Amino acid sequence: MSGQGEQTNGRPALAGVKVLDLTQFEAGTSATETLAWLGADVIKVENPQGGEQGRSASTDMPGADSHYFMLLNANKRSITCNLKSERGKALLRAMIPQADVFIENFAPGVIERLGFGYDEVSRLNPGIVYATIKGFAPGSRWERFLSFDMIAQATGGIMSITGEPDGRPIKPGTTIGDTGTGLHCAIGILAALYQCRQTGQGQLVQVAMQDAMTNYCRIAYATQARENAPCPRTGNQVVLGTTAPSDAYRCKGGGPNDYVYIYSSRAGNAQWERLLAVIGREDLLPDPRFATPQARADHVHEVDEIVQAWCRGRDKYEVMETLGRAGVPAGAVMDTMELSEDESMREREIFVTVEHPVRGPFTMPGWPVKLSKSHVSVQPSPLLGADNEAVYGSWLGYTRQQLADLEEEGVI
Repeated sequence: MSGQGEQTNGRPALAGVKVLDLTQFEAGTSATETLAWLGADVIKVENPQGGEQGRSASTDMPGADSHYFMLLNANKRSITCNLKSERGKALLRAMIPQADVFIENFAPGVIERLGFGYDEVSRLNPGIVYATIKGFAPGSRWERFLSFDMIAQATGGIMSITGEPDGRPIKPGTTIGDTGTGLHCAIGILAALYQCRQTGQGQLVQVAMQDAMTNYCRIAYATQARENAPCPRTGNQVVLGTTAPSDAYRCKGGGPNDYVYIYSSRAGNAQWERLLAVIGREDLLPDPRFATPQARADHVHEVDEIVQAWCRGRDKYEVMETLGRAGVPAGAVMDTMELSEDESMREREIFVTVEHPVRGPFTMPGWPVKLSKSHVSVQPSPLLGADNEAVYGSWLGYTRQQLADLEEEGVI
């Protein structure tokens, strides 16, 4: 990957795009980190007293930013600005006309009370793309309610389709309520920037966490339409539930992740027939219980017993490689350590090690979308206010003495 930068003449895809980032925790910070990884200049605007709440929340080292914060704020610059002071508000107002994007995800009503709602910001800069993320959409009966990742997953349908059929709803381990909403927001921002290039006009980009979750559930609505009932929980089965095998099977080793997921397409029998050839059970080819995808779904327990018997004596990578070579979809259940130490993923910068100024070497996921003519190397998250001089100097022409005065007043 190191050679990619040579193809871009040093100018990534979003070079020149200026982002004023007033986000916190995960949903908003995921959106702005995405923009930063695509080359935008993301200026994180933080409270001088401790900065964004995610810096200290869940940290294991007093005085050091949390790993949580570091994972969500790479490639950004940090400035401090006390938005509860008039001089601090004046600083931000002075920067808004130079920005392309303004984004916030405060609790409902906070940004308006600070004086930086969409109407005011767009008045200062009619060409700005103003993005806002909330738990629930304007007009929803819950629009004033607080939301975090798990609340979005509960109210957006995710939990209702996750878990065993006779068990309670389960929150998936991935934070799609937060990061998933942030990625939706980033897509909206990119579209608005593209339209602004054509019209010269900015616009409001709104994403609600609950609403974004329904997008991730769209296949569940195929089940609902077919059955005329809410989509049920199906364990490890796909939500359509119209084929087998489609489950995670125990493999040799006995560890918590010594499983492999094996799937046979509902579009036909080819993958099922290949599977039978590999496991030496071609005698089942004429069996009417397994003659079609739906027939196999109707006899899922028998299918699972057959497949499980073969997997039990082999490790998950052997199963995945053997079936994969035969044209059968199979995936070893890989844990976070296995993935972060995978040589291929390191080479492709899916995982990178950055040098943090306080914590030292830190391995983190990079950006998975690769552009042939745009490469941005991953940089560590910024220390609080690390870029005050550079940003206020270049954006507003402030001198060191002026900044020292602002610091003395508690503005920065």
